[in-house]
Amino acid sequence: MASFGWKRKIGEKVSKATSQQFEAEAADDKDLGDDDDANWVLAAKRRKEILLEDCVRKSKDLKDEGANLAENMRYREALVKWDEALQLTPEDATLYEMKSQVLMSLHEMFPAVHAAEMAVQRNPRSWDAWQTLGRAQLGLGEIALAIRSFQVSLHIFPMNPEVWKEDLSWARKLQAQQKATKTDSVQALAKGEEIVQESIPDYDFESDEIVAVCAAIAEKEKALSAAKTMVIVSASGTVETVTEQDNCPATPDETLFIRAR
Repeated sequence: MASFGWKRKIGEKVSKATSQQFEAEAADDKDLGDDDDANWVLAAKRRKEILLEDCVRKSKDLKDEGANLAENMRYREALVKWDEALQLTPEDATLYEMKSQVLMSLHEMFPAVHAAEMAVQRNPRSWDAWQTLGRAQLGLGEIALAIRSFQVSLHIFPMNPEVWKEDLSWARKLQAQQKATKTDSVQALAKGEEIVQESIPDYDFESDEIVAVCAAIAEKEKALSAAKTMVIVSASGTVETVTEQDNCPATPDETLFIRAR
């Protein structure tokens, strides 16, 4: 029977050279693992870039198709194309700005203002977007807001003659007309109130003339109330109006007359 003895550690039997070789192989395996991770990250990044490039390219094609449709006054179809493009590139301010122009052509002012505001939010440095926003606001009658939008557009592009000579000039003219109309309305209202106040005469209800007229009317009403009239229709069809006094009633024979009223 073999005696029980203490087992020595395995590492004590491994030579120094073998140990160094094992450590070197382990380091190589670790480097390979790190390289695989790096390659995977780079590959995923590249796939994302390719996907974004495809989205941008497809969005541009849809944008161009919509522009061609809008030039041919096929506005609804153009909006469909641009909405599809916005699904691919939701941060494209130009798409919102073009949508606003088409919506104004369709006289849909509230959506036009909303689309122009989206364009300005995505690109606050776009003078086109500010100009379109001003025109949409003008279509809603918001003259003060439109003037501000045109001023911002000119601040970005001061040498734009279209905004300066047409848009801003027209908006200021409308604002002046609005103020003049409001002033005329206020003056007409005030003048009407003065006329009404002046047209009311100042009667003296205790004068002798008024008292005499009231007394005459009262006497007339008293005389009418004292007399009673009735229409009598005879059996033969004759119509007769009879006045009946309170002190001397004159009632015809009911066998010969029928009282109508």
